[in-house]
Amino acid sequence: MRPSFFTPNPALRDYISHIMVVEVRFDSQKLQYSPFPPTPQHAINFYPRDAATAYDSKGITQKLPESVIVGPQVTRVNVAMGMHHIIVSVAFMPGGMHRLLKIPMHELYDEPFDATLLLGREIANVNEQLREVNTPSAMKNVVEQYLLRKLPYSPLSPWEHGMKTQLQMQGLFSIEKAAALSCLSLRQYERRAKEVMGYSPKVFSRLIRFSKAYRLKESQPTLSWTYITHACGYFDQMHLIKDFKEFAGALPGAIGKEINNAPNLLQEHLRI
Repeated sequence: MRPSFFTPNPALRDYISHIMVVEVRFDSQKLQYSPFPPTPQHAINFYPRDAATAYDSKGITQKLPESVIVGPQVTRVNVAMGMHHIIVSVAFMPGGMHRLLKIPMHELYDEPFDATLLLGREIANVNEQLREVNTPSAMKNVVEQYLLRKLPYSPLSPWEHGMKTQLQMQGLFSIEKAAALSCLSLRQYERRAKEVMGYSPKVFSRLIRFSKAYRLKESQPTLSWTYITHACGYFDQMHLIKDFKEFAGALPGAIGKEINNAPNLLQEHLRI
């Protein structure tokens, strides 16, 4: 299940990290779920072939719509792919989805949304066009043309630079320094982060570290948790355990077993 990654048009690179396309076919219609814990990256995911199915920490199961907005996710979901699975995922830079939607991101807190409900007929047209093309590059072009129409270029704001630096520094850039880089007081930066990202800058940093730890375990399952703790900048293993309990709903050891038994690894190739 090797993804194709595309660097977006230069006019979009301040707002979009990349566009990823994955295609895989299965022989069985039986639903097989794999864990998908939260990441610090907002995304729009398009499913132009068979629908994916998800169930969340509340036990709610739903077929995902053709296009899904994933904003400030903080709890794990479990995802099963359709027999002919294609996902076209637009990965946003910090603040990029806020630019597109023009709403406070905390309104989308920990809930996936049908993109057509927020973006209307234009995104429904994108869904239709994706159903009609067959190659990853053609799918990337369909999505990119939509984004070029909807995200006219303007320079990044200071607070976007602060949040982008938090991400680039893998959650190890102090919030005080991020606020200073943003030309804001700490309280102002915290308020702005909640509007633009949907959660506090502290939660954002924790998600960055947690996601790196989880993806390391998926991609290299033989790594010890002690090694992962230090590689991801955790002060000690108790802090890692706390994040796994909160964001993945299980202790690291249990998650390691789930990863080993999962039918598909959904995050090992993610670029964040």
